[in-house]
Amino acid sequence: MTDDPAVLITRDDVDPAVAVLTLNRPARYNALTTELKTDLLAAVEDLGKAEDVRALVLTGAGKAFCVGQDLGEHAEALRVDPSTAFDTVTEHYNPIVAELADMDFPVVAAINGPCVGAGLGFALACDLRIAAAGLKFSTAFTGIGLTADSGLSASLAHAVGVARATELLLLGEPFTAEDAQAWGLVRAVVPPEEVVPAAMELARRLAAGPTKAYAEVKRGIRLGAVSALPDVLAAEGAAQARLATTSDHADAVEAFLAKRRPTFRGR
Repeated sequence: MTDDPAVLITRDDVDPAVAVLTLNRPARYNALTTELKTDLLAAVEDLGKAEDVRALVLTGAGKAFCVGQDLGEHAEALRVDPSTAFDTVTEHYNPIVAELADMDFPVVAAINGPCVGAGLGFALACDLRIAAAGLKFSTAFTGIGLTADSGLSASLAHAVGVARATELLLLGEPFTAEDAQAWGLVRAVVPPEEVVPAAMELARRLAAGPTKAYAEVKRGIRLGAVSALPDVLAAEGAAQARLATTSDHADAVEAFLAKRRPTFRGR
């Protein structure tokens, strides 16, 4: 452990409704120790409950986004007791991914450098992604005799299709930010120094939008990816009924009729 916090939480100076969550082990490319995972889970849980947050940016300190599990710590856990070495999946990885995916506001991943293993799982749990030009992604799991975790078995297949996801997970071959953009994994590829500013600009745009509608969009997409059409139609109808009672919807309809831009307040 060091004196530096394993994660940093800040607010945007331009729009305090935008929170920034930074993985903070730059010397180790933000490899995931128990300390970092524990602090990250606590941070996403707290931010998810914050009533004044309307968008979140997730990024990494230094030259990497996140290279996945710290294998030094993992090797020690295997030496102690292999039967408990993967308790971290249920204790840390699964709830972190679930919290990121279930946020009631949009989450933008600012992928500033290498993004590997669970780091890729965290990035795909976000709603939108901005990546640094030339950076490398990798699933990496089979290279150390493992299968995917952190939701990648589903999120990668949903993002790029079953055939490509199978290839990426079986072979573990690196792919670039430019590949990721061509496959639809990332929204934009920008120079490394522009990744966080571009993500912040996108997050500010989202924070000024209809937050409750965004939450329903996220729920609808997750349901639609795994459910039959009748269930999706029923869920959409229920969601529209909930949104019908929001002031954002009522005000936006009046703004349309008055030929002015709506102002969304997340209510």
